[in-house]
Amino acid sequence: MKIVKADGAMADALAPLIADFRVVLSSFRGVAASPDPASGREEFLEFLNDGYPVYAAAEGERLLGYIVLKIEPPCLWVEQLYVREEARRKGVASALFDRAEEIAGSMGEETVFNYVHPNNDAIIAFLRSRGYTVLNMIELRKPYRGEKPTAAIRVGEHVFDY
Repeated sequence: MKIVKADGAMADALAPLIADFRVVLSSFRGVAASPDPASGREEFLEFLNDGYPVYAAAEGERLLGYIVLKIEPPCLWVEQLYVREEARRKGVASALFDRAEEIAGSMGEETVFNYVHPNNDAIIAFLRSRGYTVLNMIELRKPYRGEKPTAAIRVGEHVFDY
C-alpha cells in the first residue's frame, strides 16, 4: 500500500469514496442516502481548489481510502477520513492518519485536530486508540426547519438536542 498526494487527475477515482463517505455520514443522522459520485467528484475538486491537501491510500491502481486535511496554522484539522469497508482493519486508516501526524509534526505541532460525528463510534475508537482523548470543542447550531432531534447529549452541566 502506498500513500499518495491526490491531484485533479484522481477526481474520478476518489469520487465514489467521497460519495460513500457522505452516505455513511447521513446514516449517523438516521437518513437513508444513495452514493452520488458526481457530487463526490465536485467536493474533491473543491477541496483542491480551497488548498486542502488530500491523500489517498492506493494498492496498485485501486484506492482504498483517503484523508482530507485543512491547515490553519498552527493547527492541522482532519476534515474527512474514509476507508472502503473491505479494506478496514488492515492499517489503511492508520497509514493515512500517520501522514496527517507527520505533517502536523513538520509544522512543529504535537497533535492533529479531528472533526468527528458523535455517532461515529468507529472513528472515535480509532482516535482513542491513538491517544486522542481531549474533547476540544462543541459545534452548536439551530435545528434545521422540520428537524426533530431524537436524543440528548450531556457535556458537563449542559444538555444538547441531538
